[in-house]
Amino acid sequence: MTAHPDESNCECHWGSAEDLALLKTPDRELSPDLLRRTWQATDWNDSASVLRRILPQFATALTRGLIEPVFGMHEAGLVFYRAEWRRWPAEQAAAVAEFLHAWWDRTLTDPDPAVPAYEVLALCTEASAVLGPWLRIWESHDHRTADQHLGRATAYWEYELLGDELPWSTRHNEEEVRAELTAWLVRHASARLRAHDTPEELLHRVRLLGLTGLARWEDPHWPGYRY
Repeated sequence: MTAHPDESNCECHWGSAEDLALLKTPDRELSPDLLRRTWQATDWNDSASVLRRILPQFATALTRGLIEPVFGMHEAGLVFYRAEWRRWPAEQAAAVAEFLHAWWDRTLTDPDPAVPAYEVLALCTEASAVLGPWLRIWESHDHRTADQHLGRATAYWEYELLGDELPWSTRHNEEEVRAELTAWLVRHASARLRAHDTPEELLHRVRLLGLTGLARWEDPHWPGYRY
């Protein structure tokens, strides 16, 4: 696959004519720097063809933890979303879906994945514009490793969620995504976390997510966060 023959970008800010020519040449490996500049650029005329060009190398780098976004892996998820991959030819769209599902599934079974589960979840959510299916896959993994990932994710998320904010930036309906994630944690996380000697403080944070208004802020276990 190659970028569109008429694709262009700013030579001053993105890269040289030689770099652009590489995107229009199939089966040539890109340098890590060129790969980074390519996926981070948001102003391609044909984002779909650019992603198809870099996808084998990009996917490999993602799963090995070699992609380092500025603010979080949700940025990489938006690369997929902007490319509208679900509208690609059926075989290509199925390949992307299979990749995302396989990576998420593998992450939940790996005690020490290259990318934390909460980052992979944010990427998959932004790439697909839905959260629920990824949470249901997490639910289906009823084992200690998936529960350990849940504990780490909850500890990472709780500050923002207790302030009624989503822990990552989204291009989708932020309030709906935040509410869905919060409700899932309240409904699903406590029992699984309690089974693994999770600190009481974190269990109380999950319980507080199920409260609103003064009931939350005046609870004796409110951590005293200021927003």
